[in-house]
Amino acid sequence: MGERLKGKVALVSGGATGVGGAASTLFAAEGACVAVLDINAEAAEATAQAIRNAGGDALAVVADVSQAALVDAAVGQVLQHYGRIDVLFNHAGSIVVKPFLETTEEEWDRLMAVNVKSMYLVTRAVLPGMLARGKGAIVCTSSISAVAGTPMEVLYDTTKGACHMFARAIAVEYRDRGIRCNAVCPGFIRTPHGLREVDALQKLGVDVSEAALAVAQGRICEPEEVAAAALFLVSDEASFVNGTHLFVDNGFTAV
Repeated sequence: MGERLKGKVALVSGGATGVGGAASTLFAAEGACVAVLDINAEAAEATAQAIRNAGGDALAVVADVSQAALVDAAVGQVLQHYGRIDVLFNHAGSIVVKPFLETTEEEWDRLMAVNVKSMYLVTRAVLPGMLARGKGAIVCTSSISAVAGTPMEVLYDTTKGACHMFARAIAVEYRDRGIRCNAVCPGFIRTPHGLREVDALQKLGVDVSEAALAVAQGRICEPEEVAAAALFLVSDEASFVNGTHLFVDNGFTAV
């Protein structure tokens, strides 16, 4: 085990699988007590148990992060168990892939709730404790889709644009009170979410084949690589990194 987060309590939303699961595992390996917050109770407990089996400290917490009462109850459970939250990784999110004119109002409202409102709700629940201690580190999952539009993903791209600015605005408002907030912005990732996205785009005629990805970002990104970037941003090594967007895309958005 490392010690980059030794003595800290971290809350990871969407923390059971994919990048969130990789981050929960990595944060615990670096010494943090980790609250694995996810809508999937079985997956959250499995990840928490795996962390405990490896000698770490983890708590599974279940909530639909788009629901205020459930978020407040979940954060309250973490605070009751660990006493505080030093690190927040706002990772929970989903995707809709379809032609814009086929996007329903219900899909629009739901994805905005899951991807954007969730960051507002979880941050709102966690931030007062950080402010009371005068220190806290927050990372929000944005995406290359915040700055690079993709056909069939107008809704998803819009939500990630909001996540992008949410992280920056929180940083600006609370910098002088000891809070850092940054965004990690992955390219295409080898997770169930990421592979589902690639499959859906391919079926709709968007070229995200291995050859196309090789041109855009060299290869597909591994979830552990995004988790490592998030770890840096929440660690004290990034003490003067605030309001930034860290792209984990191997040059996708640099071209």
